[in-house]
Amino acid sequence: MSDTPVDTQRIDSSKRTWLIASTCAGAVGGVATAVPFVSTLTPSERAKAAGAAVEVDISTLKPGEKITAEWRGKPVWIVKRTPETVAELAKLDSQLADPNSLRHPEDTPEYARNTARSIKPEVLVVVGICTHLGCSPSDKFTPGPQPSLPDDWEGGFLCPCHGSTFDLAGRVFKNKPAPDNLPVPPHMYLSDTRLLIGEDKKA
Repeated sequence: MSDTPVDTQRIDSSKRTWLIASTCAGAVGGVATAVPFVSTLTPSERAKAAGAAVEVDISTLKPGEKITAEWRGKPVWIVKRTPETVAELAKLDSQLADPNSLRHPEDTPEYARNTARSIKPEVLVVVGICTHLGCSPSDKFTPGPQPSLPDDWEGGFLCPCHGSTFDLAGRVFKNKPAPDNLPVPPHMYLSDTRLLIGEDKKA
């Protein structure tokens, strides 16, 4: 009879140890399954290459500056234009091959079918790949005579491969090897300083 309390105590102790071990194992398992789930909330490199939208902070972008983001493996240029630059764009229409982006409307979303080719006139968003043979044009933002550029140059982009030139709306000039304007990717503003490339409200 005197052994009964001791045996009961041993059983309770063993049961308690088993319960604690089971609970800890369950908690560890819960954490292990939670981590992969959380990590899927951030697009992987493979998802980005497949076309996942990319969010870009443009809060530090100053007039006359450009930053480059990557979307679908392509460089996307985001350029902050000055009011003076935007005002000059309309004066270039007669020199451009497709000033209104009518040749390939699928490359310019409806909200960017304007002189500035943008949602906000001061911010240009274009794919930085020449439409001739896929080279990446160089920034030539400074107006005036320069090598390989006309004397009345107002600023834009020059493709070093075969000399195609684009204005600061990504529109190609006449009589150049590049047949089309630089494409405008789908994009939208999440806020005044956050840009989402790859999706828009109509997508």
